[in-house]
Amino acid sequence: MWSKVKSNNHQDLFNRCRDYAFRLLKFRMRSENELSGRLKRKHFDCETIAKVISFLKEKRFIDDREFARQWIADKLKRPLGLRRIKQELKIKGVEENIIAEGLGEVKNNYNEESIVWELARQRIKRLAGIEPKKARQRIYSYLLRRGFSLDIVCDVVKQL
Repeated sequence: MWSKVKSNNHQDLFNRCRDYAFRLLKFRMRSENELSGRLKRKHFDCETIAKVISFLKEKRFIDDREFARQWIADKLKRPLGLRRIKQELKIKGVEENIIAEGLGEVKNNYNEESIVWELARQRIKRLAGIEPKKARQRIYSYLLRRGFSLDIVCDVVKQL
């Protein structure tokens, strides 16, 4: 009798953990590490989390490669620089080789300089009434915060 109760508790715990994971995944795709962290914050034990993560990976509900591809595509639409995207994926717990693979796929079709020029032109229009030196500094800071290459940002700001 005791073993039945114990196994039911484990199954119930697994089901609650799995259901919570599905609730999180309903809103957006998540990395394995990110999902694991959220489950830990909900006070599920490590063994149950490992089982749920394994189940989700087996059923292909979580896949860090696909997560990285989607994250990169979404962030390039904003647009953000590759440096910032890489940093965000590291924070999400995606492995370095998966990040490099995902960024390598988009690098060939990614013209950072033209994106920086376009953002700088848009920003300079907004800062029309501000002293030129101050406007350049704000544009410079804005572009760096968005994760664009320092060399390209410096070149574009100098030419403004």
